[in-house]
Amino acid sequence: MWLVILCQRETATLSKRNLQDNKVTIVDPGVRGTIAVGLVPKFYRLDHQPGWLPYSVAYHADNGKLYNGNPVGQQFGPKCARGDRIGCGIHSENIEAGFTTVFFTKNGKEVGSVEVPVSAEGLFPAVGMHSMGEEVKVDLQAEWFLEEDDSMMMVDSHEDDWGRLYDVRVSGTLLEYVGKGKSIMDVGLAQARQPLTTRCHYYEVEIVDAGEKCYIALGLARRDYPKNRHPGWSRGSVAYHADDGKIFHGSGVGDAFGPRCFKGDIMGCGIMFPRDYILDGEAVVDDWDQLEVRPGRVQNVLYLNDEEEEEEEEDGEEVEQEQEGRKVTVFFTRNGKLMGRREMLVPLGGLYPTVGMLSSGEKVKVDLHPLSG
Repeated sequence: MWLVILCQRETATLSKRNLQDNKVTIVDPGVRGTIAVGLVPKFYRLDHQPGWLPYSVAYHADNGKLYNGNPVGQQFGPKCARGDRIGCGIHSENIEAGFTTVFFTKNGKEVGSVEVPVSAEGLFPAVGMHSMGEEVKVDLQAEWFLEEDDSMMMVDSHEDDWGRLYDVRVSGTLLEYVGKGKSIMDVGLAQARQPLTTRCHYYEVEIVDAGEKCYIALGLARRDYPKNRHPGWSRGSVAYHADDGKIFHGSGVGDAFGPRCFKGDIMGCGIMFPRDYILDGEAVVDDWDQLEVRPGRVQNVLYLNDEEEEEEEEDGEEVEQEQEGRKVTVFFTRNGKLMGRREMLVPLGGLYPTVGMLSSGEKVKVDLHPLSG
């Protein structure tokens, strides 16, 4: 199975735009250096390398070949190794005809270009990896050249990204704790409107201000999670806590997991879904009254050992009744490095990005789509 991490900021749309190249630096080629950089359509399969399927194209570092909508590659350029920078961009003069010219670079020099068909959804930057230890640094700071009517910008308040907010104030991507912070019942909670899915499987939180105690936690929780409980404390949740570096999985007692986190640290949480996974209710849900059921380093977390972690239920709480939920592997990162993982069953309705805070002055910046631009 191939892990494809999509960095889905749209680069090719049916409009008059021209984009310079995005860059991927090989930090560690791992065992085989099977790293691919290219462009894919919006709903590209996560278990295929970029370039293998129709409407996708990619330059593969291990053999220097170009894959253009076909699992059989063509010789294209030199192989790439540790420290090399692979770039990919588009020239969009032909987009109205349904085609665009995609070019690739190595260490700033153009390797070549190819004309590719463009799907209706456009093309999105994508990185694929497939051997232990592979690590890349992604730079999506693309430069846009906009023509007259394309020069307007929109600013998103991001408030619609959140389905539930308790004692937390939203300002753009910034979440600020505004609760009392006097007891464990004063938890401030922010839960995303949408659960993680196979198309959006990871999110990140940067600690902007640790506040008095840095009682900050990020994780995943069921949709009807208690508003006054840190993620991880109650059933149907798991979370990495910044103040003590522990992981909490449906219990008020945590286990040693990773280092503590401080101001400036970026904590990440994601799900490695089984290849055939289909999430019930994966469609967009807007009615929250009806409960049915940067650039940075990215590591290949495909090869995870199969481990089952059994966690004790919190005293006085009912044993969770799972509705035959699928088991998935939840993983956590700190500053782009994998800290560890925990297997858990997905509650009916999915697992929602959930951030908890509990001391005065705490502020975090949340990116619900760090791999999506």
